[in-house]
Amino acid sequence: MFESGNHPSLDAVASCVSGYDPNALPVASAQEVIQSFIRPIAAVEKLAIRAALGRVLAQDIISPINVPAHDNSAMDGFALRGGDLGADPVRLRVVGTAFAGRAYAGEVGRGECLRIMTGAVMPAGCDTVVPQEFTRDADEQAVTIPPGVVRTGDNRRFAGEDLAAGQPAVVRGRILRPADLGLLASLGIAEVPVQRRLRVAFFSTGDELRSLGETLDEGCVYDSNRYTLYGMLRRLGCEVIDMGVVRDEPAALEAAFRSAAENADAIITSGGVSVGAADYTRDMMAKLGDVCFWTIGMRPGRPMAFGHISSGGRGAYLFGLPGNPVAVMVTFYFFARDALLHMMGANPDPLPLMPAVSEAPIRKKPGRTEYQRGILGMAADGRRSVRITGSQGSGILRSMSEANCMVVLHHHQGNVAAGDVVDVVLFDGLT
Repeated sequence: MFESGNHPSLDAVASCVSGYDPNALPVASAQEVIQSFIRPIAAVEKLAIRAALGRVLAQDIISPINVPAHDNSAMDGFALRGGDLGADPVRLRVVGTAFAGRAYAGEVGRGECLRIMTGAVMPAGCDTVVPQEFTRDADEQAVTIPPGVVRTGDNRRFAGEDLAAGQPAVVRGRILRPADLGLLASLGIAEVPVQRRLRVAFFSTGDELRSLGETLDEGCVYDSNRYTLYGMLRRLGCEVIDMGVVRDEPAALEAAFRSAAENADAIITSGGVSVGAADYTRDMMAKLGDVCFWTIGMRPGRPMAFGHISSGGRGAYLFGLPGNPVAVMVTFYFFARDALLHMMGANPDPLPLMPAVSEAPIRKKPGRTEYQRGILGMAADGRRSVRITGSQGSGILRSMSEANCMVVLHHHQGNVAAGDVVDVVLFDGLT
């Protein structure tokens, strides 16, 4: 949670965006305002590395040792002096064996070599390793090295080649992956400082919504948005506070917003941000904080609210998303996702755009960004191709379930012809 009264004005931040107009806001401008307004949480905790997977690293981890700790062999073979190699085959005397974890104590002289295993410390005097399969006539006493099979210095790994002592091993803001845990363990590090999990409260608004298990009266629908939001937030690594369905009634809405602001770092609502006689959500958001209401040049998801609200000396960032199921997912992925990662202290990369050939024409008006659900595959010529899932209505949640990607049609882009290249964002692996 954030202390109230300790935040820059949203109007001041928005005024720095060129041509800012809340009633006709391009996607990029809305993203710029959000990123400029958001602040990361400061709380840090220490975790054992087994418990740190998926968490955001709070401080740079500096390597206390060289990795590898010693010069060592990259191959099973024979360690030797590169100066002994020449234009003709050379027969070298084998003086011993070096194993990984058991260094050879002696020195290898001219005309000599040492049988060596992968990872074993390079013996004194040796600078080159010849792989076993490149040698001839090897026995316990000697081995023949043909000319030209290696060059001086081949197959030798230097101390600190992977990571030098004093060098950053994993940097602050990284979301820790399995390879990072292995790297930390290789340095002898058992615990790491990570950002506290981000607490996100979310609820749906609307008298027509019913929770699972309730009777579905005429004109009512089951609330799906809380389940998609729950999945996206958990996948992002958030601690979630599901506040259920809140009716379109001022007292209930105020109580929900106040409780969320006092207990969470961020609040996500679905529904109630468009202009409507029964939508009290906008009024309540404005009453409790510094909130902007936007009409964004996008499809789906034009209405959206963003800001910061407070109650009881505590405050939280607010994302008021549209009520239509697909619009909720689109606005979450393209506005809330990066903002929440930034709040976590992460350094998120922009969602990666991948080019693909459109299998069919797509109608598109310049002046807004459109996100269409697509199925990415492979064309006969080996290029990636994409087809739209069908009807793109913002209430057709099935289209999101069937899709494996989102086709991004940019603000200035017009109609797409069959065979044109479009940008797609893959769902697989998307946090």
